[in-house]
Amino acid sequence: MLSDDEVERYARHLVLREVGGPGQARIRRARVLIVGVGGLGSPAALYLAAAGIGKLGMVDDDAVSLSNLQRQILFRTKDIGRPKVEAGAEALKALNPGVQIESHATRITPANAMELIAGYDIVADGSDNFVTRFLLNDACFFAKKVLVSAAVTEFEG
Repeated sequence: MLSDDEVERYARHLVLREVGGPGQARIRRARVLIVGVGGLGSPAALYLAAAGIGKLGMVDDDAVSLSNLQRQILFRTKDIGRPKVEAGAEALKALNPGVQIESHATRITPANAMELIAGYDIVADGSDNFVTRFLLNDACFFAKKVLVSAAVTEFEG
């Protein structure tokens, strides 16, 4: 059951035949892990939080730098030097306090991949290197998790 605030917040979803109340309830139950909170992961995190995803995890071991700010829209100038997952969690909570945010200030590795993805239904790959991409593909395959992958380089996506 949605609260009055949630009905107002998600009104645009609720009037869509394809989403409606049952769809919004499914969104609220969904658990998504974003690996890499940079140029791809940061807007994905904002949209998922705004949509009311139930649990949103972020994995990134980097800190916000000035050069990030022109494309990584989750962060602000005041965030420079802070861990991306810490600054990101703060921004997402401000956007939608009803979303459970989990921050993992680490790099995904063969030693921690299965543990990190275990608590999520979907893994969104926003990483910027092939080693991580291949690792996520293998981990999601063996864990039977949905993997959504995207990549951007210069002017191509």
